[in-house]
Amino acid sequence: MITSTGNEKIKNVIKCVKQSKERKKQGVFIVEGVRMFSEIPKTYHVESFTTVKFYDNNRELFEGLKYELVSDNVMQALSDTKTPQGVLSVVKRFESDVIGQAIKDNAGNDRTEDAPLIIALENIQDPGNLGTIIRTAEGAGVTGIIMSNGTVDIYNPKVVRSTMGSIFRVPFTYTENLLGCIEKLNEHGYMTYSAHLQGKSFYDFDYRKPTVFVMGNEGNGLSDEICKVTNNKILIPMMGQVESLNVATASTVLMYEAMRQRYSSI
Repeated sequence: MITSTGNEKIKNVIKCVKQSKERKKQGVFIVEGVRMFSEIPKTYHVESFTTVKFYDNNRELFEGLKYELVSDNVMQALSDTKTPQGVLSVVKRFESDVIGQAIKDNAGNDRTEDAPLIIALENIQDPGNLGTIIRTAEGAGVTGIIMSNGTVDIYNPKVVRSTMGSIFRVPFTYTENLLGCIEKLNEHGYMTYSAHLQGKSFYDFDYRKPTVFVMGNEGNGLSDEICKVTNNKILIPMMGQVESLNVATASTVLMYEAMRQRYSSI
């Protein structure tokens, strides 16, 4: 059992928990908690650290995995939360070819329920917002998420926790050229919609075709360049004195309207 935070392996994991640069350098991210731990694909698992109590209560989850037993004080030092659940894992990073798959999925596809639905995010900054969008995307049947390089690190521990496991199931990728990605999807038959305060009501559009919703930064919204290349600007109507919704909430409204239209029996 590792009982000292001075252990080199423990010092390295703490560095990965705290530093995005270090996680990127080592090609890993951190997963914490029993639910997330139980959903890690074995091909991505590097190593786990667990307290004796957690291990004794969940031995079956460790079959075939590399792990270390650690004392409670070491787990407290490793954890990014106030009340550690007793297990923390180092996991390999991964990304998907969302654009390539989106183009492939749309080739000759004439079934409404199979029409791809993509979320594109420009410079989202809040970890909770990104994690919520990813989790909601899975629930609404989104087929992929594209993020500008200015978007918060998806491997940030707070983002990972907020996804509640959806990070392992929703394809995603970062891009240096979000504008170019949207133009490419336009060329391949996608209808692209930018969330904009000067847009038309989002209820006025048909999302049963291959669709891309483009969402902007919490404070500044979408850049003019991105808005210009989308097919339509859309607005979520507001009552009262509310001007707009939180980006995660707005994304949820749009994604579920697309799901409602596609799956009218739900």
